[in-house]
Amino acid sequence: MDSCVSAAVARSEGFETALLHFSYGQRTQHRELQAFRELADFWNVQLRMEIELPHFSRIGGSALTDSRIELPEGALDRPGIPVSYVPFRNANLLAAATSWAEVLEASRVYIGAVEEDSSGYPDCRETFFQAFNRVVREGTRPETSIEIVTPLIHMTKKDIVLKGVELRAPLHLTWSCYQGEQVACGRCDSCLLRLRGFAAAGIEDPVPYAGQTQA
Repeated sequence: MDSCVSAAVARSEGFETALLHFSYGQRTQHRELQAFRELADFWNVQLRMEIELPHFSRIGGSALTDSRIELPEGALDRPGIPVSYVPFRNANLLAAATSWAEVLEASRVYIGAVEEDSSGYPDCRETFFQAFNRVVREGTRPETSIEIVTPLIHMTKKDIVLKGVELRAPLHLTWSCYQGEQVACGRCDSCLLRLRGFAAAGIEDPVPYAGQTQA
């Protein structure tokens, strides 16, 4: 959902969009890829790329990419960094995105990172993206000018839902669940954050959930 709304923001700002998806061994990578393709078709985006990053599964260390680590029930008040954190994931994603952006001569890379209403992942902090922008400036051609943009970084999930509705983003095509690919589990941190956001916005979540009534 966050990526979808970020793309909608970019489009509302007048940018031609190229869409990039990563399959990195996450539990719901097939369902996420389906959502990516449906979003690209919805907006009729022809410039799209799908990249596989299998090294995350080999590295392990995350309940999202290592089947030996159990994904616990969601608990939004749980202290510390959850086991669903994929070590340094966003740096890997942004590195590939920056490479493609430089080839395309793009000026911006939008990413749907959220700091204030998320699971506490360290690579979703504003300071991380500020640092990565310095890396981009140092590591690209002198004539290259690419900025990593995080339009949702200080929004809550409620804000994101409302922004998506305002921009007529196809939220019904998005997928947030960490665990289910047929219906969302409604119990993982990502589902709980999403459900809380829709409930706070007073809008029904269009995505089906297992064994529960929509908020």
